[in-house]
Amino acid sequence: MIRSSFIQRVIFLFLTGPGLGGNFYLLVKHVHKIVIAPGKKPTDAILIHLALSNIMTLCATVISVALSAFLLSNSLGNIICKTVIYLNRVAQSLSICTTCLLSVVQAITISPRNTLWRKLKPHTAWQVLPQLLLFWVFSFLISSNLLHYITAINSMNESHVRTYSGYCNMLPAPQMVRWLFLCLMALRDFTFQSLMGCSSVYMALYLYKHHKRVLYLLSSRFAKYPSPEIRATQSTLILMTCFLLSYWTDFILSFYTGITLSEKSTTLNSEILVEVGYASLSPFILISRDVKLLKCWFIH
Repeated sequence: MIRSSFIQRVIFLFLTGPGLGGNFYLLVKHVHKIVIAPGKKPTDAILIHLALSNIMTLCATVISVALSAFLLSNSLGNIICKTVIYLNRVAQSLSICTTCLLSVVQAITISPRNTLWRKLKPHTAWQVLPQLLLFWVFSFLISSNLLHYITAINSMNESHVRTYSGYCNMLPAPQMVRWLFLCLMALRDFTFQSLMGCSSVYMALYLYKHHKRVLYLLSSRFAKYPSPEIRATQSTLILMTCFLLSYWTDFILSFYTGITLSEKSTTLNSEILVEVGYASLSPFILISRDVKLLKCWFIH
């Protein structure tokens, strides 16, 4: 049993390596574009923020998984548990907010010039900074309960605590506190996923209409290769689909765990893999689309 758990941790740590590498590449690439390149697009700042939140998620999850392998003093263990779990929850909140912002900005970008919401389009990377800063404040506040109720395994009666992640436990909170933060998280998820869904449907309809127009232009060699705008829209839609699949799979597993009070290692490991799945996969979706785009430009 111990050997199996150790092997699972090794495999998990090995899988997160490429995810960290991909996100660091995405981060450096778009930071370079903002600092050096003349065209400072708002999507560059959003993708930097997405890569940063993914890195936070992966690092926090790696530390939380590896934490049980070390024998720490109670005070040090409490500090590490609170910090790691809190930053992990903040990073997950930033991820949903940033992914939603990317979807909305891309939908506004492809909308016709005469539409009303085209006026909301940010033209530079600096124009999205207020929204990104607001995401940080919001995410810090909505996860603040964890700073009080997360603790390391100690001499407390284990019947009164619930395992949160490996080495860390969550103390029972008053019912009012639980419902307050649960409602805030539900409101956040409903609001951002609704915006994400509406913008994704709009982009899908736009791509469908674009595809119908292209069918009449098959004789043109440019019709064979989508424009950068279309490819960016396709990448965003793929990203939205991966995020929603990851989110709802994690929600179902968490709901099952909460209802059955199951703390089986298989369920907990599945939750962890789903949590890091989007963070590890999203940079490679964007990178692979860029590679195809470069090939199109070289062919032209």
